[in-house]
Amino acid sequence: MLSRPHPKPARSGRPRSAEADEAILEATRASLVDLGWSKLTMGDVATRAGVAKTTLYRRWAGKNELVVDAVAVLFDELEMPDLGSLAADVEAVVLQFAALLDRPETRTALMAVVAESTRDEALRARIRDSIVNRQKRLVLQGRRRAQERGELPVEPDEATADLTADLIFDVIAGAVVHRTLVSAEPVDADWARRFTLLLLAGLGAAAGQPVRQKPAGSV
Repeated sequence: MLSRPHPKPARSGRPRSAEADEAILEATRASLVDLGWSKLTMGDVATRAGVAKTTLYRRWAGKNELVVDAVAVLFDELEMPDLGSLAADVEAVVLQFAALLDRPETRTALMAVVAESTRDEALRARIRDSIVNRQKRLVLQGRRRAQERGELPVEPDEATADLTADLIFDVIAGAVVHRTLVSAEPVDADWARRFTLLLLAGLGAAAGQPVRQKPAGSV
């Protein structure tokens, strides 16, 4: 007697919808702009997104996780261009970053989660994992290209490479965030150029040799 094949177990719950996720994250950012962190609730987000509150809790454990993800997807829009020189690449990504921070939804959401994270270690860890560590990809891409072009030396070991990448990210992110959100000063092309010259001079000094700067657009 032939054995009958076992039926495949049914999937529990409804399949996750990318459209619903996008609507929820957009509604979260809108709620932050309108209400602020303290008044934002999962119920308000669900209403704005046109979904049931249970839909939110199937995806996110609570407000902290939801808000960080709503901010993180904005920073995923950043791209490290390949313009032929490290200076041109850095200037371009700095201007991208500043333009992103100039958007009300980004500015309000980022300042809200950073302020709340000073009282919440778990939230701070989620910011580090979902935003900071994810965006270090830009530094790694830019550094790799610059090393391939001979503009930057290759670090002697992986530990040094990691420390250098962390420092470059901190300098760029810290300077642009402070300039736009704390000092409320513009990040224009001239500021980006002067900042980039200072950064590259520092990288050259740290490496014990000047950074070889190629004209923008050269290959």
